[in-house]
Amino acid sequence: MVVTYKDWHEMLPFALHGYRTSVRTSTGATPFSLVYGMEAVPPFEVEIPSLRVLMETQLEEADWVQTRFDQLNLIEEKRLIAASHGKLYQQRVKRAFDKKILPIQKDHRGKWTPNYEGPYVVKKAFDGGTLILTKMDG
Repeated sequence: MVVTYKDWHEMLPFALHGYRTSVRTSTGATPFSLVYGMEAVPPFEVEIPSLRVLMETQLEEADWVQTRFDQLNLIEEKRLIAASHGKLYQQRVKRAFDKKILPIQKDHRGKWTPNYEGPYVVKKAFDGGTLILTKMDG
């Protein structure tokens, strides 16, 4: 199969699966696990059963229902953990941004701060409006 820009719609389910099952830095969890309360079962684990799949298929119906109910109860806990992880992540990003990007403001007046430290005296004026300035004391 030749991969071209015209067959992107055939690759979209694979891209979405990868996105939904990848751990996010901001939450520390996968989007799938936050929605369903457990990690996704990859398609190859269905064909070649893993220990997790074998454990769930050997449970009786009542046991499976209880296990699933317990998993659903843990979803809220996982979401709270992800939310606190997200808060910490946002604080780290803000701290890094403030440290590297924001200038240290000397004046509390903000944008109303004068752009000069004057007073100045015009020493020489050129064509086009360029000026050479000197301070009052020389």
